[in-house]
Parts: sequence; C-alpha cells; structure tokens
Amino acid sequence: MEYIALGKSNLMVSRTAFGAMSLKDISDEEQAAVLVHQAYDAGINFFDTAHSAPESEKRLGACLHGIRQDVILATKSAACSGQELISDLEESLDLLQTDYVDLFQYETDTSLPLQSGPDGIYRTLEMLHGSGKIRHIGITTGNPDIAHQAVTDPLCETMQYPFNLLTDKASAELVKLCQEKDVGFIAMQPLYGGLVQNISLAFGFLHQYENVVPVWGMRTTEELNQILYFEAHPPVIDDHFREEAKRFHDFFN
Repeated sequence: MEYIALGKSNLMVSRTAFGAMSLKDISDEEQAAVLVHQAYDAGINFFDTAHSAPESEKRLGACLHGIRQDVILATKSAACSGQELISDLEESLDLLQTDYVDLFQYETDTSLPLQSGPDGIYRTLEMLHGSGKIRHIGITTGNPDIAHQAVTDPLCETMQYPFNLLTDKASAELVKLCQEKDVGFIAMQPLYGGLVQNISLAFGFLHQYENVVPVWGMRTTEELNQILYFEAHPPVIDDHFREEAKRFHDFFN
C-alpha cells in the first residue's frame, strides 16, 4: 500500500481510501466488520464517512473497535450554524465511539464560512480544532467556485471534490491548484456514481495524479479486492491507455 501526506495536514494516508458511507448498504453487521478489517489488514488506513449517514458512522465506529488509534478517521457536516456544528460533531463522535476525528470536513455547495460570519461556523471550527476534538479541517463541495475560494483559505487543509474519468479539465486544474497550495485533494465519486464500470481505467486515471486520494465506496470483498489489485498493479499510463480513456470520456460527454 502506498501512503502520502494529505497536503499541509501531513496526515499520512493510504492512497486508497475507504468510503464508509457504503456500510449502511450492507445488510449484515458482521459482514461490514469483516470488510473493514480486510481493508485495514491490506493497508488501508483512511476511512471517510458523514454525519448525514448516521448508520454508517455507527457501523464504522463498531468496526474500528481496537484499531481506532491506527487509522485516519474523517467525517463531515453541513451544519447551518456554529451550535448545529457542535451538535453534529458530538453526535458523530458518539456514533464513531471516539473522542476526536482526524479530519472534520465542512460540507457546502452555497457559501464558505467567513471568519466574522454571523453563523459562527468559522469560529466554531477554530474552537473545536483548538480543543482537540477535530485534528484537521477540510471542505467538501461540488461547487467549483466554492472549491477555488476554499483552497486559498488558511483554515482549509483538505478539499473533497468530485473527480473522475468523466469530469472536465477544470477539475484537473483544481487538483493542480490544490497541489500548489499544499491542500490535500480527496476525490469523491471516483466511479461517477457507478456510471464508470471499467475499474482499470478509473483507477489508472486517478492514480496518475500523485496528490489525489480517491474515496472508494466498497460493499463487498470482491469490490475491495478489485481496488486492492490495481493498488498493487497500477495500470500503465501509456498512449494506448490515454486513447482509451479519451474515448470513454468523449462517449459520455
């Protein structure tokens, strides 16, 4: 397993991240625990979830019992006020069975919190960081304007943004900007919500960006093993690969 520093946060994360929101779709709790521990045993140490998926947080917290101290745990909130943010975090900590999260991401597609904003979100994030309940702060968004604004804000250590084989050139430019600003880039929707089914193409495309950490939503051992195979044997990025990736991109665009 390959590990990289997640931007200026310096969190050393596996370049293959586990999208734990998918745990809510697994009917058997024991099966979920087996999947998480198989991922952990294979070297995956970065697990991402969200307050909006409490069942996933609850399952992940149970699955990480005994190994919590050895993983990087991330969750997120779309709270509308500082007080709601505190409430969201406390609920997440309870479900995740931990007293801190390594990365807490503020989720927004409308506006960034301002340092002097009346909602108090920015100041609350700083306060929670100072208390140690959140170790690092990131932004999650699907809005390119919000993303570009966030990258220049000193509060933003990581950016979680849709990035995959089908996204446009502007998204690749955002990846480059994050690298320049030392902001960790977490790629959500690496399979474009299931539209991309060629795992080799999807994995190879993302793997060529050294600062990108894709969050893969895995529900079965078979899906996990597919990702782990390409982690161990990354596709060769040559002219043939680029031509095939371009044909695939052009077909869906």
